[in-house]
Amino acid sequence: MAILIGIDIGTQGTKAAAFDADGTLLASAFEPSRLLRPKPGVVEEDPARQYSSVCRTIRSCVADGGIDPHAVTAIGIDGQMAGVIGVGADGRHVTPYDSWLDTRCGASIDRMLAKAGPLIVARTGGPPSFNHGPKKLWWRDERPADYRRIAAFVQPGGYAAMRLCGLKGNQAFIDHTYLHFSGFADTARGRWDDELCTLFRFDAGKLPRIVAPQSIVGQLTATSARACGLTAGVPVVAGCGDTAASLLACGAVKPGVCVDVAGTASVFAATTSAFVPDIQRGMLSCARSATPGLWHPYAYVNGGGMNLEWFRSLAAGVGPRGAAAREPVDLSTLDRLAAAIPLTEDLPIFVPHLTGRNSPPQPALRGAWTGLTHDHGVAAIYRAVLEGVAFEYALYAAAINELAPSASLRELRVTGGGAASGTWNAIKADVIQLAVRPVTQSHGAAAGAAIVAGWGAGVFSSPAAAARRWVSLGAVVRPSRSAAAVITRRLARYQALLHTLDPHATMPARGAGTKEMI
Repeated sequence: MAILIGIDIGTQGTKAAAFDADGTLLASAFEPSRLLRPKPGVVEEDPARQYSSVCRTIRSCVADGGIDPHAVTAIGIDGQMAGVIGVGADGRHVTPYDSWLDTRCGASIDRMLAKAGPLIVARTGGPPSFNHGPKKLWWRDERPADYRRIAAFVQPGGYAAMRLCGLKGNQAFIDHTYLHFSGFADTARGRWDDELCTLFRFDAGKLPRIVAPQSIVGQLTATSARACGLTAGVPVVAGCGDTAASLLACGAVKPGVCVDVAGTASVFAATTSAFVPDIQRGMLSCARSATPGLWHPYAYVNGGGMNLEWFRSLAAGVGPRGAAAREPVDLSTLDRLAAAIPLTEDLPIFVPHLTGRNSPPQPALRGAWTGLTHDHGVAAIYRAVLEGVAFEYALYAAAINELAPSASLRELRVTGGGAASGTWNAIKADVIQLAVRPVTQSHGAAAGAAIVAGWGAGVFSSPAAAARRWVSLGAVVRPSRSAAAVITRRLARYQALLHTLDPHATMPARGAGTKEMI
């Protein structure tokens, strides 16, 4: 019996999960991460601890599941996508993990955007942000001694795989699902871009080799095998980014399938057969899928799911000194109350960007309700919170349809905690005018990493073949066609609000000849 182990190195921690070839979970283990914040704006992790957490969770998984170490067929690792680790010639880290949460490279972002923003989006599929390109330039410019020791920049998943297999710096790799974050790739062709490297005087020799997710990059060394409770020689595949792994675990393996990751952040991703960089709008990033020939244009609402918990706390009422007067109402109750509110023109509208808008970047934008009257109670206001995320998704879907008219978006699969909300699923179906289906059996990114491992080891002929066996979907929630006219008008109001509430949207350009008011 084939046993596949998937590892997810996430921001919250490391998860290992063991599956059989039919996708049955045999065992799992989790270890929290340890984020280091030595100064404002600095967020790092110790790569050695990340690697050790991989070994410990694999060992726990094998022991707890009573798994025969000789039966493990392959290991796949996914991980956080936008941060970087500098490795030396010996394959060991010479820098901490510079997390995607670390904001030190802000000046490098501005420089890359000003010098070649549209070109970078056109070539890589994504804009410079707190991701690889600006971070690499920061290490070059601000930590030159460390930079000179770096043989290659890699991500946590790649670094853990290197350590498991004893790879040297000249064997460092990145799989192609990360390239839209790279700053220096020709993502459509799967290679590094000489023009971008020259433009920013970046040493292309510090870029790792680019491989496919299913590529076997090495085998467990005897030392790593002992640490993991396994036998030496188990194949380790390159794996993929955590977002790519999550989408694979939802069965996004054919064009037209969209995925809603309804978690702390609300992510909307489509599946297309074309690379469609959003050069003009800057709303979407376009990432290569783990499935050959497919792409995932996506965007997200930061804190979209967090807004539900925030509102739940507000609904508790206020007691002495501003504390909650009673236990917050549970989300299922709010869900039921919101479901009883019929869609009408005069319902309030909520802008969900309490910490700024990400897609496209409007960092100064903040959340708001509008259209409130004395007739609106908790249920109507909560319904607006749910609808705000759906409005964002509708804008993302429209942008994808414009960039890729042949995409034919036809179904939205929902995963994460928000998938349990029948009311939210119904609202999304109506607003986006897509059929919505919750994913009822998914073990998240770790399952996607395990599928990639099985594919690389020859257990599956393709990711699609595995998805047909592994992914289970709930009942379809179909959109109400009769609601389309009302929603179209409400969506237009929502778009106008995004413009009105952004202080930068109405500011006159510098040097435009306007007189300053005194």
